[in-house]
Amino acid sequence: MLGGEAAVRALVDRFYDLMDLRSDCRTLRALHPTALDGSRDKLYWFLCGWLGGPDLYQQRFGHPRLRARHLPFSIGIAERDQWMACMLQAMDELEVDPVLAERLANSFFQTADFMRNR
Repeated sequence: MLGGEAAVRALVDRFYDLMDLRSDCRTLRALHPTALDGSRDKLYWFLCGWLGGPDLYQQRFGHPRLRARHLPFSIGIAERDQWMACMLQAMDELEVDPVLAERLANSFFQTADFMRNR
């Protein structure tokens, strides 16, 4: 896993902090509820299992079915790119090992691109 559950939590928290702070990510931010606590928890739970730790998300909700769960939201190239910008910046600020960061960036991009529905 990415240095343990605390490192995953730090990544998720910085990701959502950046989404709130970056004016160029307003479109992405508008897709989320005003309070981000639930979004933070869900991404944290998902990434824990996705990165090889405990399957916290599946224990709570079953199979992630990521695309189906994101279909209610209008996700295009702009939203994908804003999501990636926040995640890349979060990984950079948290000094994720460059080799791991590159592998994660590739996987995150493939997943984010798969979420596009327009």
